[in-house]
Amino acid sequence: MAREPRIEGDPPRPVSFRTETYKAGTVFPSKSQPWGELNYALAGVAEFVIRGVRYLSPPHYAIWLPPDTMHGAWNQYDLRYVTVYVERALCTDLPSEPSTLSISPLLKAILADFASRDVTLPQTEEDLRLARVLVDQIRLAPRCESYLPLSDDPLLEPVLKALQADPGDRNSLAEWARRMGTTERTLSRRCHDDLGMSFNEWRQRLKLVEALALIEAGEPVQWIAAKLGYGSASAFIAMFRRLTGASPTRMG
Repeated sequence: MAREPRIEGDPPRPVSFRTETYKAGTVFPSKSQPWGELNYALAGVAEFVIRGVRYLSPPHYAIWLPPDTMHGAWNQYDLRYVTVYVERALCTDLPSEPSTLSISPLLKAILADFASRDVTLPQTEEDLRLARVLVDQIRLAPRCESYLPLSDDPLLEPVLKALQADPGDRNSLAEWARRMGTTERTLSRRCHDDLGMSFNEWRQRLKLVEALALIEAGEPVQWIAAKLGYGSASAFIAMFRRLTGASPTRMG
């Protein structure tokens, strides 16, 4: 497994940016830092452990880490990732707890603009204004719990791992319970207790996470629909619209 290059010393202030491509299997060792971080996948999905809680970081959702937050991460597949470093003084009005944030079009556009111009440290007055707007967008971003929570439960974890490996799997909850040597009712209860949602809702979110990564990679909708186990592109598009309010052809 590859390891993330370490940043020596404090990042540039007051706000700085880093856009990197990481090969599959990269490990980001556990650490805490005296600044805030916004972590955002342009393509691919990162997996975090933040204060002992597991999070997924797919495209269109960001992970916010307040200063001094212990966290580690890894990626199973190739990953294109943006990290925004925010000095402690600017974090006063930002979320005080680790959060999954919904990325606004404006925040995404500012990040894309900086990346296209290879801006890692805003220096001109124009870029500093954009950076201040970006910090405001972090403050205003809708927060949610981990979008796709994971579990260490001995019955549930193998099922979730199998579905992550094959998001197009069509086996029912009853079939998965049979494979795990338990009852559908027991496995359903573990889902609600450990994940805070039903098995079917979790699987829908998994499909969306995978779809977002494939759309970002430029894959055609028909191919994505088939990979995710849908009988037709229209059925996949209907699911995507219901969960995001937009057509997959307009994402990315």
